Amino acid sequence: MKRSDYAGVSALTRQARDEAIDSGHFYLVGGGIASLAAAAFLIRDADVPGCRITILEALGDAGGSLDGAGTPRDGYVVRGGRMLESKYLCTYDLFDSIPTLDGRSSVTKQIFDWNTTIRTSSKARLVRDGKREDAPAYGLAESHLLTLGRLSFEPEALLGDSRISDHFDADFFDTNFWIMWCTTFAFQPWHSAAEFRRYLLRFAHMTPGFNQLHGIMRTVYNQYDSMVRPLRKWLDEHGVVFRNHTRVVDLRYDESGELNRVAAIVCEHDNRRDEIPLGEHDKVIVTLGSMTAGSSLGGTDRPAACAGNDSNDSSGAWALWKTIAAGRTEFGHPSVFADHVDESRWLSFTATLHDPTLFSLIRDLTGNVPGEGGLITFPQSNWLASIVLPHQPHFIGQPKDVQVLWGYGLFVDRPGNFIAKPMVECTGREIMTELLRHLKIEAQAQRILDDAICIPCVMPFITSQFLRRKRGDRPQVVPEGWANLAFVGQFCELPNDVVFTVEYSIRSAQTAVYTLLGLNRAAPAVYKGQHDPRVVYGAASELRHH
Repeated sequence: MKRSDYAGVSALTRQARDEAIDSGHFYLVGGGIASLAAAAFLIRDADVPGCRITILEALGDAGGSLDGAGTPRDGYVVRGGRMLESKYLCTYDLFDSIPTLDGRSSVTKQIFDWNTTIRTSSKARLVRDGKREDAPAYGLAESHLLTLGRLSFEPEALLGDSRISDHFDADFFDTNFWIMWCTTFAFQPWHSAAEFRRYLLRFAHMTPGFNQLHGIMRTVYNQYDSMVRPLRKWLDEHGVVFRNHTRVVDLRYDESGELNRVAAIVCEHDNRRDEIPLGEHDKVIVTLGSMTAGSSLGGTDRPAACAGNDSNDSSGAWALWKTIAAGRTEFGHPSVFADHVDESRWLSFTATLHDPTLFSLIRDLTGNVPGEGGLITFPQSNWLASIVLPHQPHFIGQPKDVQVLWGYGLFVDRPGNFIAKPMVECTGREIMTELLRHLKIEAQAQRILDDAICIPCVMPFITSQFLRRKRGDRPQVVPEGWANLAFVGQFCELPNDVVFTVEYSIRSAQTAVYTLLGLNRAAPAVYKGQHDPRVVYGAASELRHH
């Protein structure tokens, strides 16, 4: 045991913590990055043997929303990729302990070495009329700057559950600043002003160069191959138990003591309902909700089915949260996030190409090699579509003559500019056709379309974490009054940090482990560049003069 981690803790409390580590079992509900990280922190920082950690996952594989799969013949699929940057202190703390698949370095070192070699520097952040715009002007008026300044200084509590659009005139949403902001982070005007404020502060240090995506970091391959697979391998080597196809549907409680306890986990496996009883020293860490719940894949010649609500969620993540939160305000309010799919839905698409024509044309248009340019947005697109050409290969084992690109659209219910159908109703071929028209590619279009495998993916809850919320809608990581329960993921409350990031999930895991076990440790503090006068000046100067 790391007994020194209990410095300052009473002998009685220390004994209870030691007993929990020495004999307790840990049940982690959900197999996403938050649970994987929690398991790693239990092993690394509390010396819990991996054989006493069980991860309960409803689906067939770990990784959650950090996924990547497919073949050259059938097409690859990445539902999405989260942005990384240098101040993700919890993420890099964790992965500094995780070897890469080949064992040559840590995952953290690999990421930093890779981004030293290939720095993101977009020469075509926006493309209009088939022409690139290098370092587009932000186009902010004085009134916009004043509002951005007010939001940055106004306490979050005063914003309540207001929308971003409650604070800005309509013309703000036509500026290049907003177009680049909303497509980089996937914000909509009706999303939470409080979340928008957190992003303004959290990424203030990235404002200089934001119009060229300076500071954004990438993994060597997609994030499943580069982060999830090494972490899963490390956990397997340490004996962590993975129970796939096990859907948790409820928790049973013991409320007879001074603190409430989870007494049993109710789950379904092979169409049978079972209960896992919890002993005195056992603990439960639950991932709340899921941004990729109810996802639906289409194909080159068929649209993705439009999932409408959480009944399409085979993981049961939303149903579980609603069940356990009923009558328990300390568990948050899941309906705030789960019951507004019209405000949280968008569509991504992954194209697999065996012909180099499209990549060559986009490279010539943008002046960036794949992996260097980052997000390319088409402001004139009715769908507000964007694409990314990652460094190739994007998948481990991807053949040299195969290329993969990813894209998404924010306004999926609007007809396209060239395809007279809402994006959500389009086949992969129709989405590619619309993309080629925006790129002004005509002569080679048919050749590209004949070759491309394009798989659309509708995600009804993908920005549910951005929906308007107020204090208490997200529960604390360790809810008050509970002895052996913690919540992790995108829908628990972590002051100052920002959702829709890998960092948020990993920070929640680190916080859960240290708090549940009473360790005298804390997750690295959230980087607060807004307290550095140089960062503030740089951000203000950049916005005003561009």
